[in-house]
Amino acid sequence: MCTAIRFTDAKGRHYFGRNLDWECGFGETVLTTPRNWTGTWAFEGAIDPGPAVMGIGIAALDTPLYFDCMNEAGLTVGGLLFAGFAQYETGPVEGKTNVASYEFPLWVARNFTTVDQAEAALGNVAIVGVDFAGMEPSLLHWMICDDNRSIVVEYTCEGMQIFDNTVDVLANQPGFAWHLENLRSYFNVSPQVPAACTWTNQPLEAYGTGAGMRGLPGDYYSTSRFVRAAYLNAHYPVKDDEASNAVRLFRTLGGVSMIEGASIMKTGNMETTVYTSGYSSAHRSCYYSTYEDPAIKTYRFDDFDLESAALQTA
Repeated sequence: MCTAIRFTDAKGRHYFGRNLDWECGFGETVLTTPRNWTGTWAFEGAIDPGPAVMGIGIAALDTPLYFDCMNEAGLTVGGLLFAGFAQYETGPVEGKTNVASYEFPLWVARNFTTVDQAEAALGNVAIVGVDFAGMEPSLLHWMICDDNRSIVVEYTCEGMQIFDNTVDVLANQPGFAWHLENLRSYFNVSPQVPAACTWTNQPLEAYGTGAGMRGLPGDYYSTSRFVRAAYLNAHYPVKDDEASNAVRLFRTLGGVSMIEGASIMKTGNMETTVYTSGYSSAHRSCYYSTYEDPAIKTYRFDDFDLESAALQTA
């Protein structure tokens, strides 16, 4: 399971971050696709040179498989588990731009520089579920962000669905529209201490701060993490400098991170926040920490040879 957020600094530059929660890692690392790397899309022919892309993922058969990433223009993409709801095409659809589910983050980041551009193109896209390098397709939905806005992309039995992400948050199933509606059950939650009152002849007042948050869900269920992340993201004060915004990113995602032993999957294995990643459009950087090593590491586009034709790892 996973949680993602987006926010902007005082100058309107955006930050995107996510927790990847699972029972194990996948050998992921910081992976950069330089401008001159070329390959072949599953259905749409040659991948031409284009903007460099940096993110967290794995390279298989010289192909970057991103869990989340950002391109040089600052467009960010992250995929989160959407099992039971995602339903891809079983083969290419005539008359559509066909994108394999495993290549979706790279396809977006390589071809577009803004959310508006990506959204306009997605109206004619079919997402196709195909195996790659022996791996079955992961059932995901995606959050795409830039400095101006974010959207959620879901591909279900109803086809392509695109939502304006008005809360800049994404978790897992059920669908995004359901999560937005569910927030109405918590609109009364507040960071303020509620005013004292009297019941019959008994005066009542809060013990202290946090009383206004009573009712905010604290479990790891996807519906609860969505609400909690939306609350934390909405009430965190806007920051000016890069260091403060990096702290904001990791503190907010820490509010929905999973601790070993607290949640056990159907396999019997314990789920943890395998890694937390973050992206800064202003700093052109990727931030990264893991469960075993929570120290935040920073990687910038300038740390890599962006004119290379070969994939690069940190």
